[in-house]
Amino acid sequence: MPNRARDWLAQAERDLDHATASRRDGRHEWACFACHQVAEKALKALHLHHGQEAWGHVVARLLRELPVPYEKELEDKGRVLDAFFIPTRYPHGHPEGAPHEHYGDLQSGEAIRYAGEILEFVRTQMA
Repeated sequence: MPNRARDWLAQAERDLDHATASRRDGRHEWACFACHQVAEKALKALHLHHGQEAWGHVVARLLRELPVPYEKELEDKGRVLDAFFIPTRYPHGHPEGAPHEHYGDLQSGEAIRYAGEILEFVRTQMA
């Protein structure tokens, strides 16, 4: 079976482009969710690169289970991105209002920065 790590990494990079476009278009909730996907897919690429499969959607856990060292601050940034997995998409993720009412430039900007840092960490590890 071929190693698909590069495919996962390529999709993570494309998802970051999607997040940037969504933020530019004012779709901050989608930008935040896409950033979660960037981190998840990039980390799964790194797991595959090291010959192991990773399952689940928790970015912080995907970091903890890596066979390589990383700066612990990345785990905190992963937790921020984890908070965007469900409430950015489903109205019941907040006490009231549609998801788009709860996210703006501040959240999507932070999400893009954090996803970019995790993606860069993975790129460096896979180089």
